Amino acid sequence: MRFDAPVLLLGAGPVSANILALVQGKYRHVVAADGGLAAVERFGLKPEAVIGDMDSISPAHRAKYRAICHEIAEQDSTDFEKCLGWIDAPLILGIGFLGGRLDHELAALAALVKQPANIVLISEVDIVFRPPQALDLTLPVGARISFFPMGVVRDIRSEGLAWPLEGKVFSPDTAISISNKTVADRVTLADADQPLLCILPREHLAATLNRFKY
Repeated sequence: MRFDAPVLLLGAGPVSANILALVQGKYRHVVAADGGLAAVERFGLKPEAVIGDMDSISPAHRAKYRAICHEIAEQDSTDFEKCLGWIDAPLILGIGFLGGRLDHELAALAALVKQPANIVLISEVDIVFRPPQALDLTLPVGARISFFPMGVVRDIRSEGLAWPLEGKVFSPDTAISISNKTVADRVTLADADQPLLCILPREHLAATLNRFKY
């Protein structure tokens, strides 16, 4: 399913008016991941597709959205992964995948490192994305920035960080880099296309989205 503009993808986790206001004007298309259809209904959004195994959708909603429901019955992947397998878009803004059930949240974070670096998940507190091969962000000095490895990560070059990443080997069971901070208004990473997640306060969403070209 190809889109030529950013997609708002809604999951079954927490979705608030505050987060939706944060992404207002930053997407053109709306897709619901199974139970995310409840948030679509609650906020009066108009989805172009509903994707998932459909185990969280009421019969009434299934009937109402039958024409745009894409049921994927297999149980070897989450609804989030099913959506990412179907959506081809320059940018995906995911809401409702963080801050709810911990197992669902961990599954969403694990899925991020298996996908192209064009997905940003947004919660009430933070945003998270997988850095591309070369990351270039403009942030205020002193901004909190964390890097969490989802596997073995090494040989990353960085500029603008209080605690540089050069020469370090990171992994979930050895070393991580949380609560790092910026010491310049430009942060860059090179060779960052690895199983790594970048986590920023949500007020830096606009700065993060500036790195996308669409």
